[in-house]
Amino acid sequence: MAISGPIGKIARVPLREVWKHEAYDLTRWLQQNLDVLSEVIGLQLIGAEREQAAGDFSVDLVAEDATGSAVVIENQLGKSDHDHLGKLLTYLVGVEAKTAI
Repeated sequence: MAISGPIGKIARVPLREVWKHEAYDLTRWLQQNLDVLSEVIGLQLIGAEREQAAGDFSVDLVAEDATGSAVVIENQLGKSDHDHLGKLLTYLVGVEAKTAI
């Protein structure tokens, strides 16, 4: 296959330049590009749904692995913190998932 035109370089950019808002931008991108996440983590993910209920809370994304088991995905643009870890553990229990990302 022939490529016409110049080829650019890959450049690092701040995450907030690409995804201005975690819930609206990053979550939607992850849902639409689940294959990219699957490839990076080495786990086949299918059928991600946004904002599924887990008790009184909403999970960013809930997908399924190849066996049909629930996988919760809590995204975060920034350093890990106890707030997001606590949410992730709550979501695991709330949707009876065995895997969390």
